[in-house]
Amino acid sequence: MIRSDNIITLLLPLAILLGLVTGSILPSAGATLGSLIDTLVLGLLALLFFEVRFQPLREASRHLGFLLIAWVTNFVLIPLIAWSVAKLFFSGQPALFAGLLLYLLFPCTDWFLAFTRIAKGDVALGSILIPVNLISQLLLFPVFLALFIGTQNGPASVEMWSTFTQWFLFPFVGAILLRVALSRILSPKQFEAFPRLVGSLIPWTLSLLVFCIFCSHTSKIIAHPKAFPLILLAVFLFFVLSWLVSELIAWCFRLGGPQKVLLAMTTAARNSPLVLGLATIALPDQPLVYAALIIGMLVEFPHLTVLSRLMFRQQQNLSASAANPVTTS
Repeated sequence: MIRSDNIITLLLPLAILLGLVTGSILPSAGATLGSLIDTLVLGLLALLFFEVRFQPLREASRHLGFLLIAWVTNFVLIPLIAWSVAKLFFSGQPALFAGLLLYLLFPCTDWFLAFTRIAKGDVALGSILIPVNLISQLLLFPVFLALFIGTQNGPASVEMWSTFTQWFLFPFVGAILLRVALSRILSPKQFEAFPRLVGSLIPWTLSLLVFCIFCSHTSKIIAHPKAFPLILLAVFLFFVLSWLVSELIAWCFRLGGPQKVLLAMTTAARNSPLVLGLATIALPDQPLVYAALIIGMLVEFPHLTVLSRLMFRQQQNLSASAANPVTTS
């Protein structure tokens, strides 16, 4: 998982740059590559769904307190912060507002666990959060879209729900059935190779999708060069605010060190690959929405790397203090 994160950090800027250069030099290639976007979206969603394990939900009843805290933070408090940040920077630009907001709204369902492990957080509890976060955001995506963004940038409400359901159900059901079938047919050792293969394919599929989006919509994207630094600044501000909120909640509920780390990571990491796929379905032909969402990813991985290192040092300091308490004579 860490290796995939490092690959994405390198591939995303390269995919953006190559997409813009190719679209500028070979405009005719944009239409050809644009026709691949729907297929890549379906493939990306299927890969993401295949990677998620639902077995950890069996342990959810043992950790209802923390799961409730994390859920309210991720799906009530963080969306309010996300809306405020997007409104502050792009209140008069609906497409950029929608793209930034969609990027900020939903928590990650995979790689946050790798950074949680680095920072010595509660990985076992984090594995339960993965299916909880996935199910919650899939159910809430159309609701948040209507609540925060409306349908002025996309199809009518009924049509949007129908399209979303159709595009979601095919990759979701297909991925789940394939995973179940493979787990029954293959031995446990043989089956282990498939999640690893899927995990390695996700960053390449995502980067190819980003390349096609930027290549097929080059003229519309480069027409707003001043927006991209603002997106990066807005994402940075969001990460600072989300970290402060996680620290405050951890203090209010007296969370232990590993749980505090987990809360910080799940509120910081965003589910950009899944949301990008869903955005192309719910808001078709909106390149600025996709561009804003993609640009936000460039800040996320450096931020998570720094945050995981800081939390790790904090955990080390707490352990050292516990092992060597200060005594007074």
